[in-house]
Amino acid sequence: MDPAPYTASMTDQRQTPRLLEVCRCCISDGVPRRSFLVALIVGTILNLINQGDALFGDGRINWAKVILTFAVPYCVATYGAVSYRLTASRRAE
Repeated sequence: MDPAPYTASMTDQRQTPRLLEVCRCCISDGVPRRSFLVALIVGTILNLINQGDALFGDGRINWAKVILTFAVPYCVATYGAVSYRLTASRRAE
C-alpha cells in the first residue's frame, strides 16, 4: 500500500484549520485597524519621498505606485501581527 495518498490527505486536513486560524487572526482584535494606521503613516511618508516631485511639482503621479506604497505596509503589519499571535498561541498550548 502506497502511503503517499494517506500522507497528502492528512497534510490537507491540517492545513485547512491552520488557514482558518490565519484568516481569523487577520480580521480580529484590532489587527485591521492597527495595520491601516501603520499603512497610512508609512505609506504617506514613502509617497512623499518617492513621488514628492509629482505631488509638489509638475510630474505625473503614478497611481499604481501610490496604491502599492500603502498596500505593502498594510500587508507587512498584518503579517507581523498574525505571526506573533500564532506563535504566542502555540507557546500557550
